[in-house]
Amino acid sequence: MDYKQERITTIHDFGSDLSRLEERSRELTRDTPTAVLIPSLYEELERPALTRIRDHLKDCAFVNTVIVSLYADTAEQYWNAVQFFRPLPQKTLIIWENGPRMIGLLQQLKERGLDILAHRGKGRAVWLGLGLATLHAGAIALHDADIVTYDRSYPLKLLFPLLEPEFGLAFIKAYYARISHEPRKLNGRVTRLFVAPLLHSLMDVWGHRDYLCYLSAYRYPLSGEFALTRDLALTTRIPANWGLEVGLLAEVYRNVALKRIAQVDLGTFDHKHQSVGESPDQGLQKMCRDILQSVLRSLTETEQVVIGQDQLRSLRIKFRREAQDLARQYFVDAKFNGLEYDRHQEENTLERFEEVIINAGEEYLKDPTGTEIPDWTRALAVMPDLRQRLGQIVTDDMQDALKQPTPLLVTTNGQGHSSSANPKDFVVLTP
Repeated sequence: MDYKQERITTIHDFGSDLSRLEERSRELTRDTPTAVLIPSLYEELERPALTRIRDHLKDCAFVNTVIVSLYADTAEQYWNAVQFFRPLPQKTLIIWENGPRMIGLLQQLKERGLDILAHRGKGRAVWLGLGLATLHAGAIALHDADIVTYDRSYPLKLLFPLLEPEFGLAFIKAYYARISHEPRKLNGRVTRLFVAPLLHSLMDVWGHRDYLCYLSAYRYPLSGEFALTRDLALTTRIPANWGLEVGLLAEVYRNVALKRIAQVDLGTFDHKHQSVGESPDQGLQKMCRDILQSVLRSLTETEQVVIGQDQLRSLRIKFRREAQDLARQYFVDAKFNGLEYDRHQEENTLERFEEVIINAGEEYLKDPTGTEIPDWTRALAVMPDLRQRLGQIVTDDMQDALKQPTPLLVTTNGQGHSSSANPKDFVVLTP
């Protein structure tokens, strides 16, 4: 444990009193309502992590609204999801982000010259969710749907620093130790074996540029857990590829003074793991490609550096040495703590990541343009009542779902459970 501060404020957990933070947060939500946004595929409902998240959110009195931005293939899946979240006491809004009503609305937007339909995946889910959340909340926390270690402290730690007016903060990023329990081992391979050595190498090649020092201040730049104010949610462009997390940090760098940015310790954390992939277009290799291109693009935009083949070759050489040194350090750390650590496998993984640098770099030189969704202020200039229309669609979709017979949810272990066990009415509110 340490108390080191970075270029951005670091909020450590020195045994914080969660009850005190909860009580204060409930007071502050009277003036600043809160929302938790969860982008999710339907498949997450069939895994235990999202059930855990839902059950812990029940006890979060400091959360006023829960918004789930769901990708579901059928109406039955969407109806199932509405029933799944029915036990929550908060106002709960389930966006069917690829449903016919939503696609129809986005088609109208496209006809007016703003094409959101061209973007798919988590980026569009987050964009829709933030638009709806800004109607209901002044402080918005976002986290993924696959967190297996989730408890009420996660949204509390993300939201409280935004709510406390004495802090003056606008953006909160989570950091944590990615350690699994069965077996006990180090995870977070892209952060450990790609992003960390990449940032060191970039500074070797282009110097300690302000933007690179800013990124290096984040202890876990790829965490999918963050919180932001309503104003920032409306004025932030959302990256539409697997570089979302690091691309979002670039947007924050452009839009927010450093003194209004903080990172908060969530402790030990684990979620679903991706495979490395067999090609640069698969798995973690694809993620590394999108991350590198996002960083190079932001470095060019903010620092006006010149990127060419010679610099990319130097970057690859520097990366190899930095990554190998880090692998040795992680080996020592893991063994000291009794964690499983396959050093040979780690070396193989970093070698795959090294290959990404040249391939992704060459792609960037051919086409340095990005894939970001325009911010909400631009969308509202095209369609001023877009958020209200979005909210009405969610209300209509949910009312349709609540007319259906309560379905049986089937988990991956084959055990079914019905969400109708809680007799509490599930109220759909029109924004």
